[in-house]
Amino acid sequence: MKSLGQLLQSGDWKGEKHVPVIQIPENIKSNEEIEIKVSVGEEIKHPNTLEHHISWIKVFYLPEGSKFPVELGTFNFTAHGENSILNEPIVVTHVKLDKSGTIYALSYCNLHGLWENSKEIKVQE
Repeated sequence: MKSLGQLLQSGDWKGEKHVPVIQIPENIKSNEEIEIKVSVGEEIKHPNTLEHHISWIKVFYLPEGSKFPVELGTFNFTAHGENSILNEPIVVTHVKLDKSGTIYALSYCNLHGLWENSKEIKVQE
């Protein structure tokens, strides 16, 4: 049996429309509120139809030296054409961090499965 980690796909978000794109400042001050923006289809637009869509995005933070990540948020996209309403897979959250670490993002496409990306963030004391 495969582990979930073996099912995660990744790639260069500039050439692959399923990879979540993480936008964060590279350097922040300890406990300063920052904005984390995650989107799917930034360079190459992802279809958002009933037949082919991003169902959700999850965002995690793994502080340096920690064994397990902290889930910052789960964002579900539930409008896929009902009454002509379509969600765009873009999320924003605000956090305060006191340690450097890594932000991870997962996205789920109903046709192409799980996709991941990560970005390091440096916290200055």
